[in-house]
Amino acid sequence: MIVEKVILAATARQAARKAREMVQRKSPLSGAGLPGKLADCSSKDPQLSEIFLVEGDSAGGTAKQGRNRMFQAILPLRGKILNVEKAMPHKVLESDEIKNIYTALGVTIGTEEDSKELNISKLRYHKIILMTDADVDGSHIDTLILTFFFRYMRTLIENGYVYIATPPLYLCKKGKIEEYCYSERQRKEFIDKYADGNENAIHTQRYKGLGEMNAEQLWSTTMDPENRLLKQVTIENAADADIIFTMLMGEEVAPRREFIEENATYANIDA
Repeated sequence: MIVEKVILAATARQAARKAREMVQRKSPLSGAGLPGKLADCSSKDPQLSEIFLVEGDSAGGTAKQGRNRMFQAILPLRGKILNVEKAMPHKVLESDEIKNIYTALGVTIGTEEDSKELNISKLRYHKIILMTDADVDGSHIDTLILTFFFRYMRTLIENGYVYIATPPLYLCKKGKIEEYCYSERQRKEFIDKYADGNENAIHTQRYKGLGEMNAEQLWSTTMDPENRLLKQVTIENAADADIIFTMLMGEEVAPRREFIEENATYANIDA
């Protein structure tokens, strides 16, 4: 059993080294080019540039149409990325979606002794914005990406480069009056203000995903710096954050279930 564990550890180290070398070779500064799905921006000034990590090709296509090409880049991500909390380091670095994130951002990885050390001297964007659907699945994808950033790119969070976009949940209309609502509370406030006791007078469009908005709507509500609401990701206590990520994204089910039961306003635990 000891020999098998030694062989497994050695195999994992070798795989991690190969995966790390592959990521390094794919750096845009090495001549290997940027990811094919990346729609880059014109600006080469990282302080003025921002990249949206977008859930799915459909929403990514809409975002590419609606963006300001001068300073906004779009990188669509296919589905839910790997849960790095449960994966060995070499499996993380072998993931195509994660390799694309490294390459698009222009960051490089540290030494074999510390594969999570990050060199951000060539970081290409100073705003890295997670843009996912305004539903439970979107929140799950946000959490998966944040787990990856916390475990492998924490420096980006510590420097204030990581943000979460806030797309609207509803478009409420009464006659010529229309308002985007970002929460159920805002929707009810609109109804109370304009329904005059007749909720049927209010037309409500529920956005199930970013792809349901056209390019102009996505720009005006979620991407336009003049109107959008961005949530900056910060770390108040790294030790507490470490415990939370381990509990929520790790192998142990019981602590996660207990946390959900204590903190969720609504949760179907058995689903």
